[in-house]
Amino acid sequence: MPATKHRTGRRDRAASRPRRPFTLWREVLTAYIAPALTAGTAGVVTGQRDLVMAACTSIAGTSAVVAFLVGRWLRHGGRPRPWTLATPRAVLTAGLVVTTVGAAALLGWFAARWLPALPALPAPTPTPAAAWLERLRVDLPVSAALATTVVTLRWRGSTSASPV
Repeated sequence: MPATKHRTGRRDRAASRPRRPFTLWREVLTAYIAPALTAGTAGVVTGQRDLVMAACTSIAGTSAVVAFLVGRWLRHGGRPRPWTLATPRAVLTAGLVVTTVGAAALLGWFAARWLPALPALPAPTPTPAAAWLERLRVDLPVSAALATTVVTLRWRGSTSASPV
C-alpha cells in the first residue's frame, strides 16, 4: 500500500492559531475609516458631492457610534453575558442588527421629520427640508446594520466559545 501524507485541513490550522483579542478602540476606528473611504470614494467617482460629505459625517459617524455601543454592550465589562456566548452566531448577529437598525431608522426618521421644524437650528440650505436630512433616513440604518454585523462577528470570533 502506498504511503499517504497526513493533510491537516483548514479547520485544524484555524483552530491552532491564537485568537486575536477584541479591542474596542480598533473596532471603532475601523468602523469609522472603512465606510468613510468606501462611500467617499464612491462619491468622488460618481461626482456626488453630498455623498462625499455624508461619507465622513452621517455614514462613518453612525458606524463608529454603533460599533462603540454594540462592542461595549457585548464586552459587558470584560465578562460577556453567558447567553451571548450560548446563542448561535447568526441568531445573535441578526437580533442585534434588527435592534440597531430599528433604533437608527427611528432616529433618522425623527431627524428628517422634526429637525427642520426647530427654529433654533440654522439650516445649512435655505429649504426647510434639506437634502442632508433626508439622507439620514437611509444612511443611519444602513450604517448601523453594517457596523453591528462586523463588530458582532469579530467579537464572537474572539471569544473562546463560538458555536456556528
